[in-house]
Amino acid sequence: MLRRLTAAPAAVAFAVALAVALVAMPVPARADQVRDAVMPVLESLNVPRAWTMAKGAGVTVAVLDSGVDPGQADLAGSVTVGPDLTRGAGPAGARPKRLHGTNMASIIAGHGHGPGGALGMIGVAPEARLLSLRVILERDEPGFAAFTGAERFAGTIAEGIRYAVDHGADVINLSLGRSYPTPREREAVAYAIRRNVVVVAAAGNGGADRTAKRGGHTRYSYPASFPGVISVAAVDAAGRHAGFSNRNSGVVVSAPGVQIIGAGPDGGYWIGDGTSPATAFVSGIAALIRSRHPGLAPALVTQAIVASTRNRPGRGYNRAVGFGRVDAAAALTASDALAGARMDGAGLPADHRFADGPARPVRVVHRSGGLVFTYLLVCALALFGLAAAAVAVRGAPRDPGESSDVVRT
Repeated sequence: MLRRLTAAPAAVAFAVALAVALVAMPVPARADQVRDAVMPVLESLNVPRAWTMAKGAGVTVAVLDSGVDPGQADLAGSVTVGPDLTRGAGPAGARPKRLHGTNMASIIAGHGHGPGGALGMIGVAPEARLLSLRVILERDEPGFAAFTGAERFAGTIAEGIRYAVDHGADVINLSLGRSYPTPREREAVAYAIRRNVVVVAAAGNGGADRTAKRGGHTRYSYPASFPGVISVAAVDAAGRHAGFSNRNSGVVVSAPGVQIIGAGPDGGYWIGDGTSPATAFVSGIAALIRSRHPGLAPALVTQAIVASTRNRPGRGYNRAVGFGRVDAAAALTASDALAGARMDGAGLPADHRFADGPARPVRVVHRSGGLVFTYLLVCALALFGLAAAAVAVRGAPRDPGESSDVVRT
């Protein structure tokens, strides 16, 4: 959840849940105080060491969210604003809030401001570019109810994924999710992965629900739980599972999601809890990998991130934190070992089949109901006969010197 660093709490959520709540920091906050607060989190992820290998140059991360403010000082010059896919949901002239999206963008690729960029928010991949696509509204925006209730807005996330793929995204960040899958989103995710785009999404914040506590397994969140997506859970500063974070077998890795600072569109800074910022950290690491190894296949990017985690669970994996907390420098090192792997030639192209000749319809064989009944009756009688034979053998007189564990030869 994101809270403003002074004012009263402002919920930032969505039925397609923006997986964070933000609270504003005291404003005005000195930008160097922000940097001082941000660096310990980045250091816990080994990001400064990773910067000796890559900083995200040449990579575009698409942020599908509530919108990103391109004028925010820590993001200025890095943001390309795509179409607003929610247009028409709010009243004419209403200004998009863009809080959640700006916050996530700053965690991914904030570059700071002032002399040498030494002030303000610095993200995981400060040299990456950002493509902002507004696909959802925040709960307190005018038009939120209309947006969530109108069928014409049901496909904005899927449409945003396809737009991002077609406009050069290397990584797609989805700090949002819903509790049910849709065919359009599943197909859009498959479209992205087929076209070599890494997709990272929030595991969701339902871990504290009563049913989740009772059963120990939260509902799946989508798009995070679609195959090929890096589903991210949240941990606290000590690497322990954050109680609000979903626990299910879709979780791949975890990242910090408690008391995380990011930039806002109003020049202020915000602090919040959720799987949203955890997802942004992992998207930033994916951007570093793609910067060091352009075009590395999504499966290999995922493998590099998974193989290099820290704080691994006792058996290597659990539903709360996945394979463990991510490590940026270790992930880059792991990607070096995978960079030479050949993905071409594995399997067949999409337009080829394993069988020769033209594809034929699946044959449906209709069986007579009477014939099926006869088969079942014969089987039942055979089983009855075997059981009777076993009883007869068991009841036969045994040689007094015979032991049941002796084999006579």
